[in-house]
Amino acid sequence: MFGVARTKDEDFLSAFIAHATQSVEAAQLLLDMLEHPERKERIALDVAEKEATGDRLTHETMKRLHETWITPLDRYDIHGLISRLDDVLDLIEAVADRIVLFEIREVRPGSIEIARLLVKACEDVLRAMKALPKLSQNSQVLLDFCIEINRLENEVDAVYRREIASLFKSGNDPLLVLKWRDILDNMEDAADRCEDVANIVEGIVLEYA
Repeated sequence: MFGVARTKDEDFLSAFIAHATQSVEAAQLLLDMLEHPERKERIALDVAEKEATGDRLTHETMKRLHETWITPLDRYDIHGLISRLDDVLDLIEAVADRIVLFEIREVRPGSIEIARLLVKACEDVLRAMKALPKLSQNSQVLLDFCIEINRLENEVDAVYRREIASLFKSGNDPLLVLKWRDILDNMEDAADRCEDVANIVEGIVLEYA
């Protein structure tokens, strides 16, 4: 399916890997921010740089998709993959931005737990992107990554529901409730977008492998 020489096929696949790498690094920065909120402003700038790089990769991939007649994967799958990868990074950046804008000083333990799971999900997304160029050889490996990403997303959902229930207990500051509900919603959405990537990859494997 993919050529040996440097081709536009490789350009698409390399873009997926580069984008997923930005998400891993941004997720790790977000975890660092939650564990060390006193450094949130500096870390948020680093996350914003990752997001800007991801935007550039997305725009370049979309432009290449419009200019390429024959693509290594279905055009819809390429568009879906780069879009969902971009969503993951956008949502991570949105969380980091809110932590700064909301002037968060004390971090809820559940958010750290979700961040750790999100790092793992992003790492598996990256592993899947690296395995994609040799799709026929890595079909089972790719499916295993998809299963693991789905499992991690389920774990995030469980922690999210528990944290939301705790958040809405009587006695909590209503303003902090609103702030943390927004932060947690975006974190959970980021994990959902990782699962969306896994679902697209699973479809590609079933179609091409």
